[in-house]
Amino acid sequence: MQYRTLGRTGVQVSSLALGAMNFGSIGDTPQDEATAIVDAALEAGVNLIDTADMYGRGESEEMVGKAIAGRRDDIVLATKAGMPMSEERNHRGASRRWLVTELEHSLRRLGVDHVDLYQIHRWDPATSDEETLSALTDLQRAGKIRYFGCSTYPAYRIVQAEWAARAGGLGRFVTEQPSYSILQRGIEADVLPVTEQYGLGVLAWSPLASGWLTGAIRAGREAATRRSSMLPERFDLSVPANRARLDAVERLAAVADEAGLTMIQLALGFVTAHPAVTSALIGPRTLDHLHSQLAAADTVLPADVLDAIDEIVAPGTDLAPHEKFDTPPALLDPSLRRR
Repeated sequence: MQYRTLGRTGVQVSSLALGAMNFGSIGDTPQDEATAIVDAALEAGVNLIDTADMYGRGESEEMVGKAIAGRRDDIVLATKAGMPMSEERNHRGASRRWLVTELEHSLRRLGVDHVDLYQIHRWDPATSDEETLSALTDLQRAGKIRYFGCSTYPAYRIVQAEWAARAGGLGRFVTEQPSYSILQRGIEADVLPVTEQYGLGVLAWSPLASGWLTGAIRAGREAATRRSSMLPERFDLSVPANRARLDAVERLAAVADEAGLTMIQLALGFVTAHPAVTSALIGPRTLDHLHSQLAAADTVLPADVLDAIDEIVAPGTDLAPHEKFDTPPALLDPSLRRR
């Protein structure tokens, strides 16, 4: 396992981090399997575990808490808040009111007295940066969180938060968690240069592109992943973006074969090769999934393989930009672009 420094924190984390979104009902992973996955990941050298309050409405946090009981100090523990947790209008977002309340819920579910990294799951346009950063700074000073970060923020919002922190004498985000894979490279054009400029660590989610880069989805073979049944629109080959992804996957498979790698090794090796990326978040549902992904822990792609990938999916290109969840609100709500 390789280790990198998490931004400018001095904390050393593994280049593959364990994402716990699939624990529980979302991935149909029961507690005993989740605990076995955590055991095997820690044994392999993984030391960062990432979850969120909204994964199964708290179910994932509870399962992670049970799995790490008795070994909390050996783990860099991360969770997130901000996505809706109920129909109540104030049970979401990045206000002080909600973040303070929801952190207490997360700590209870995890069975810990602090988390190492508390992340804002999505930018909340209804809440000022000053409000959010002030609340996070106070939670940090109270010892309930060690650091805080953001997830899926557009580049300009990362910059805005940086300047708000400086102007207000507040703590600053130390990490960003964006979607990044061979098939979704748009962040190379703006987000990654900004995180490098401001010294943020980067925890990349969906490095296997929702299953497209596992090797299970190929031409002439029906998509057989759980994701394909949960989100069929992402695998419907009548959609041009999906056809483009399948064409790219076929060409990438040839590159992997030529290099003597599995598709998973190619995909994870690509993400962890970028100098701005700290860790790639893997989200196994089963032990078999975990072991196939851990096989990429020491994968280092040579320049000719990276060049071949660039020929298939150009740097800075998203093959499915609509799946990134970072579209500016004004592009989604007509009232925000009309007088």
